[in-house]
Parts: sequence; structure tokens; C-alpha cells
Amino acid sequence: MPKPDELIVDIVARVESGQSSQMSLTVVTGGAVITGRLAPEAVWRQRVSEVLTDSASLGEFAAVFDTSVKRTGPPTHLHFHVARILQGTVGIPETGGMYRVAIEDVSAWTVGDFSYSDH
Repeated sequence: MPKPDELIVDIVARVESGQSSQMSLTVVTGGAVITGRLAPEAVWRQRVSEVLTDSASLGEFAAVFDTSVKRTGPPTHLHFHVARILQGTVGIPETGGMYRVAIEDVSAWTVGDFSYSDH
């Protein structure tokens, strides 16, 4: 198992400790480019739970994300919100989605997010 990049682990630890969701990051993982803002895991779980609760067919899964998790040790995942998978000149979904990415699966990254404009 590859050792995760210490810089990205430090960034995620700061997001987690400060409960901030303003850090933008773009990562390459499994050939996909994901760009967006990081959120603390607790905030991410809450937002996913809210989306599922509002769904008539997926509401029963909301409880899975309601559980608070106490982690020890360094963070293991990135929790993106308002994020898009970049495909050509399009970000999917346009409005941004919620993604969880294992830090050990990130092969490249940069601070900031990418957005496209027709202008």
C-alpha cells in the first residue's frame, strides 16, 4: 500500500480540525479529475444524510450517514462537496456533488478548483 502524501494529509487534518469547508482542491484519482471544496467528514455526512432524507426512494439510507464517527490517527479520505468530475469541457454534475475519495488513491493534486466558462 502506498504511503499517502503528507501534504494532502495535513491539509485534510486542518479541514477536519477547523471544521472549515472553504479549502478548494483538485485531485486525480483512478484517471478521473475531481475538483471542488473539501468539507469535514461530519459536515459531509450531514449533507449526504439530508439529501437522502429528502428522497422518497432512498430515505432509508440516511441513517447510515447520520452516525458520528470518532477517528483516531491521520485522515484517510477526502470529503468533497460542491465538487465536479471534469470530463472534457464539462463538470459533472454542473451544480456540484458530494464525493468521498481515499487519500491513498490520489495520484496527483493541486490547490484550487477548476471551473469552465463559455466566455
